[in-house]
Amino acid sequence: MKTPNPSMVRAAARNNAEWCAAMSRSHGVEGELGEQAWTAPARTPPYYPDAVTLVPGAAPDALLARIDTAAPGASVKDSFADLDLTRAGFQVLFEARWIHRPANEPAGTPGLAWEVADDADALRAWALAWDDGNGDADLFRPELLDDPAASVLAGRSGDGRVVAGAVVSRGGQVAGISNVFARDDGPDTVWSDLPGVVHSLFPALPLVGYEHGDDLTAAVRHGFEPIGPLRIWTHPGRG
Repeated sequence: MKTPNPSMVRAAARNNAEWCAAMSRSHGVEGELGEQAWTAPARTPPYYPDAVTLVPGAAPDALLARIDTAAPGASVKDSFADLDLTRAGFQVLFEARWIHRPANEPAGTPGLAWEVADDADALRAWALAWDDGNGDADLFRPELLDDPAASVLAGRSGDGRVVAGAVVSRGGQVAGISNVFARDDGPDTVWSDLPGVVHSLFPALPLVGYEHGDDLTAAVRHGFEPIGPLRIWTHPGRG
């Protein structure tokens, strides 16, 4: 596939920032979308950053002034992997790659039965499967269902269990995929299905997201292309 215009990375970063804002709102934390970054003045939910850069070359001092760095636990999603936050006491948690799949790419027929988890009970079943016993299922609160841009996708096996899932969030003329998981048969199970599932919901939107490790490898096997690096910075103590 042809490498997309760098503007697709910006679209992916903004889409992800909007999803982080939605998740934070569901926990009572209101953020601010600025020209260079989305930021939250209070600690965001676990696994979600306090800031997401939206453009290359964001000013570190201005960025950090808009989040709470007095207490340990702050984190920054460096969407273009071009910041150095070590002087402020941050360290790199992990690096990843933005990914993209054009809207017009062919997609196969999903192997699982997929549905949108659109009520509290369905969301809870999805969250328990996503969590897999780690104690974080309460991260996904019913308030999230009030956001019209976010759809929680549940893939069920023949016996009705939620065995795979993802969140897709619309915004910035793209559909952003996050929180991808597969319980039984490894990441190929879900990444082979997602293009067709999301296309059935939003046929005109290209798919974006970010991954690393085995999920990145599986995503590339199923038609996604890495389009740029990102980096997650964190203060020690983030839990």
